[in-house]
Amino acid sequence: MEQQFLEELQHIAGTDKVHQMEPMSRHTTFRVGGPADVLVQPDYKTLPDIIRHCRKYGENYFIVGNGSNLLVGDGGIRGVVIEMVTDQQSLIVSGDRVTAGAGMLLSKVANFAADHELTGMEFASGIPGSIGGAVVMNAGAYGGEMKDIIESATVLDAAGCEKILSLEELELGYRKSCIIKNNYVVTSVTLKLSQGNPEAIRDRMKELNEQRRAKQPLEYPSAGSTFKRPEGYFAGKLIMDAGLRGYRLGGAQVSEKHCGFVINREQATAEDIHQLIEHVSAEVHRQFGVKLEPEVKMVGER
Repeated sequence: MEQQFLEELQHIAGTDKVHQMEPMSRHTTFRVGGPADVLVQPDYKTLPDIIRHCRKYGENYFIVGNGSNLLVGDGGIRGVVIEMVTDQQSLIVSGDRVTAGAGMLLSKVANFAADHELTGMEFASGIPGSIGGAVVMNAGAYGGEMKDIIESATVLDAAGCEKILSLEELELGYRKSCIIKNNYVVTSVTLKLSQGNPEAIRDRMKELNEQRRAKQPLEYPSAGSTFKRPEGYFAGKLIMDAGLRGYRLGGAQVSEKHCGFVINREQATAEDIHQLIEHVSAEVHRQFGVKLEPEVKMVGER
């Protein structure tokens, strides 16, 4: 990576926002991952310029939100990691619509909506990700999905030009959207919610978060549900029926509380987790003929 590239990047983003050889274990909920060559934490205004800068120099760039759905290899990530960081000022309410910067945590957006007596986002209040990442993956839980509440998303295209995409244009489906295939970067999201009873909204959020704590291994680092739901089955039940509950490989383990989660039980490496995911998938396929696909996005060098 050219020194001139780094110096110009620091000039664009600010020296304190650019970190070299930054361990990705500090930026993912799995708490594993080797170093990024460069990690930059831009504000909304400098993001387009940073993307254009990377393209000008031919440097690969990779967008990260809260890192809650990532498994970064022990070898780290070559190129530039752009970590979306958004402050509270990016939250705007107008009637029954809420607009949030892409780096804003879902929990904060849900609480902001509740503060303004808006219902519809309760399902997402416990999902440990950013709203930008939630759009990319059409995140969902407890019967709700992002596609149920999104009105539009503002994105940057590969050239760094801004576009506003409607719900239909986002092409949201089960854990997919048009964002990745078109190399878009989500910068903000507008939700259309409904007026609701503030007490009922808070009660529902509390109920769902209690269910989450009771059923999911939140006491250990993980990336949430490790596998996509195979059609006609539940991944967690298949894994349990395969006799893999609590199965351990190095510091990684199939959760005993919820078999659909692979957890960092004790100082796991990314390779421990990789190998455990591969073993679980192969064993379920061997026993039941069902292919489990990781929901976790695997990036970087192993």
